[in-house]
Amino acid sequence: MKLKDLQIKKHLLTGISFMLPLVVAAGLCIAIGQIIPRFGIETKISEVLVNLGVYGMTLLVPVFCASIAYSIADKPGIAPGLVLGYLANEIKAGFLGGILFGFVVGFFVLWLKKNLKVPKTMEGLVPVMLIPLISMVVCGLGAYFIIGIPIVALQSFLLEFLTSLDGKAKFITGAIIGGMVGFDFGGPVNKTASIFADGLILNGIYGPEAVKVMVAMIPPIGLGLSVLLTKHKYTKAEIEGTKVAFPMGLCMITEGVIPIAARDPFRVIAASVAGGMIGGGLSMLWDVGSSIPSGGVFIIPFVENPLGFVAALSIGSITTALVLSISKKVPSEEDEGELIIEQDIELDDFNIETI
Repeated sequence: MKLKDLQIKKHLLTGISFMLPLVVAAGLCIAIGQIIPRFGIETKISEVLVNLGVYGMTLLVPVFCASIAYSIADKPGIAPGLVLGYLANEIKAGFLGGILFGFVVGFFVLWLKKNLKVPKTMEGLVPVMLIPLISMVVCGLGAYFIIGIPIVALQSFLLEFLTSLDGKAKFITGAIIGGMVGFDFGGPVNKTASIFADGLILNGIYGPEAVKVMVAMIPPIGLGLSVLLTKHKYTKAEIEGTKVAFPMGLCMITEGVIPIAARDPFRVIAASVAGGMIGGGLSMLWDVGSSIPSGGVFIIPFVENPLGFVAALSIGSITTALVLSISKKVPSEEDEGELIIEQDIELDDFNIETI
């Protein structure tokens, strides 16, 4: 079987789509519960809200793991996926473990469905007892004693590295994450950085998540500013496209930039990466954090250091605008054709979070 036949991206996106409502709701509960006392209101409600959010966060890895297994093997993958996801939490394998265990469970259950042969009188037991039991035992023991060991070591190293960063290292780390998020407007590089940031929320590390949220907005905002600065360098179709991309960007939907980037990919991507690196680096340097993985400008009141968030977003967007305005050429008459909207952009791929 070829790698593309495994549909790795499809299963990951399914896991993200199932997990996203949980992480958004849990993150908002934590944020609202933490904000209430800032207004001098002492109430049990704030404590309960924070606890509800924490409970939700503890379910992220099990839900993500089970969703991946479900995407691969359908309903029989859910029960063992939940158990293996919980195991990932217990052995400190974290988000990385949850992803790997989800694929292991999914493909093992899929293999069992195709190859497990039983007498006709026992066929009714296959989906409700035999497959869940066999997959939990085999995958659970394999994950605990074999697969999980290097994953736990990698997760521990990653957390130790992130918690020990000094100022210069913080900027570099934020710049790398920001550059990845801004590179392909919701594509695989963006999704890789997004999954990495989402996983760190579980360990109370919120800086990369803030970078992800912010940099998803930088390309469309920067594009809009560039049009204002150097309108003569854009075709009428590009200007109309920017009118759509800009408000989408405020909601953390980066994909509105894609039709415009398709006409001038090198300059748009270079400007987006430059703005993402500057904004991401400053965000990490200024200890901006977010426990909420999506929402765009609407989550600014709930982030750690909201002024730093706004400042980093502004500087990153201005950087993108300046790079674009300086590098972009004045369009010729031939360039004044209609902007071609690519037909392969699907709502499921929108970065309402890279996810």
